[in-house]
Amino acid sequence: MAEITAGMVKELRERTGLGMMECKKALTEAGGDLGAAEDLMRIKSGAKASKAAGRIAAEGVIGSFISADGKQGALVEVNCETDFVAKNEDFLGFAQAVAQLAAASQNSDVAAVAAMTLPAGGTVEALRQALIMKLGENLSIRRIALFNTTGRLAVYLHGAKIGVMVDLEGDETLGKDIAMHIAASKPVCVSKDQVSADLLDKEREIYTAQAADSGKPADIVAKMVEGRVAKFLAEVTLLGQPFVKNPDVTVEKLLAEKKAKVNGFTMFLVGEGIEKAVVDYAAEVAAAAKV
Repeated sequence: MAEITAGMVKELRERTGLGMMECKKALTEAGGDLGAAEDLMRIKSGAKASKAAGRIAAEGVIGSFISADGKQGALVEVNCETDFVAKNEDFLGFAQAVAQLAAASQNSDVAAVAAMTLPAGGTVEALRQALIMKLGENLSIRRIALFNTTGRLAVYLHGAKIGVMVDLEGDETLGKDIAMHIAASKPVCVSKDQVSADLLDKEREIYTAQAADSGKPADIVAKMVEGRVAKFLAEVTLLGQPFVKNPDVTVEKLLAEKKAKVNGFTMFLVGEGIEKAVVDYAAEVAAAAKV
């Protein structure tokens, strides 16, 4: 069998991104054949990825990328199992690479992006599987939002857990301020005409039932309901909200003063909507004590 040198281990590690001991073991199993060792590690990482796939990955980061001209961009959510791995440099680099590929290709289909080849070589999926083997956690690309505008894009990331990308006609500084405002105030849409009819009907039904209990005349009740609806619209729309940096003005007024316009935005919150497993550690300890 060929001697397994430090140089061979180093080269295999550079090819796969996996640990030194794992690389040495694979080279030993492959009799010193670098190509065979790489294939062996890909097979093993795929098997490990399959085993990890059933585990809930509700932690992670929001990755973003905006082209140099500010016209194309992408926001992605990449998940892992623990906050510890979410801070890992390789994991953060993976999220950034996915965002860049998605923006460049203008493709939001997760499976299609996973099949794309990275600039450094290898597919996104191959790198995902390699990271699963290296980091020992289930990793997944959950969602991708794309932007392509004639205006300019701005992004705000809050600790990589909240990500907002804004499509704006205006300067970059204002765009970042608006993105930060959205992260803090969480509007559901830009303007009141974009609020869904179903949501509005539901709110109006609730307000009508509440106002009816007041015993006031029907015309007063109707005015009370419409007042509540107007307040609701101001609370959930970007334009109706008080600007977070200056609550004395609404976002709508701020944009008018700056002669700017928000065409749209997307906000991702890590793990939003994912049901996390609840572990009762006290019960586990109690059960172990009985063994």
